[in-house]
Amino acid sequence: MPPFLDIQNLSCGYSSGFRVHDINLKLPEGSFAGIIGPNGSGKTTLFRGISGTLPLKEGNILLEGTDLSELTWREKAQKLAIVSQFSETAELSVEEYVLMGRLPYRQPFQFFDRKEDIEIAHHYMHLTNTYRLRHKSMTELSGGERQMANIACALSQHPRLLLLDEPTSHLDITHQMQFMNLIQRLNEEMKLSVMMILHDLSLAAEYCDFLLMMKNGTTFCQGAPEVVITYEHIENVYDTVVIVKTNPISGKPVVFPVSEQRLRNGKK
Repeated sequence: MPPFLDIQNLSCGYSSGFRVHDINLKLPEGSFAGIIGPNGSGKTTLFRGISGTLPLKEGNILLEGTDLSELTWREKAQKLAIVSQFSETAELSVEEYVLMGRLPYRQPFQFFDRKEDIEIAHHYMHLTNTYRLRHKSMTELSGGERQMANIACALSQHPRLLLLDEPTSHLDITHQMQFMNLIQRLNEEMKLSVMMILHDLSLAAEYCDFLLMMKNGTTFCQGAPEVVITYEHIENVYDTVVIVKTNPISGKPVVFPVSEQRLRNGKK
């Protein structure tokens, strides 16, 4: 059976000279994959290559056996949804914003939202606890509320693959956990395949079933969290000293930083 997502020898980059290269990745349907690595390692560049906002210089991306480069924007939007750190919302209400997720399904000369589109948007607003905010402007929402609205909009596209670019980086721990728990439920219950850029290594290890660690624009290692999240890999890629232990409940790796002062004093 072919992989759900098959990235073959991907290379893409910018006129400035930076590029990601030699990326090969195969994921089955229903994966919860995390992309990790230090700033400047190429995580967001890779995402832009996958989403099509950055043209590929080499390689192919197959989703369910179809080359994404052969799809129209409408066909691609029905298969792939993206949630970025920051979204341009203008003065839209939450309901209007979430309904934008139905644009790939609009018919020519359709000027109003269909009943079906409104029902789908409301369903995902209830799921993300944003229905109560439907008449509020997106500009009035907190960071956590805005990210939930972003997810409701993305889910309204009925995607097969959800891409998330550092979705928790500006959230406190309460909203981080709410957000990650929601994504985990969607992954389990809807078999929604997820690929997410994360900076928090412990969070990535706890929630993801597959990790790709990047360094200098290419793959450093990939596999299960237990394989990728080791102190040797982290010290090599991030150039910082850490201790990695095991979460006694989940069995997943947990990363503990070690301060320079502790290292100087020789205390573990």
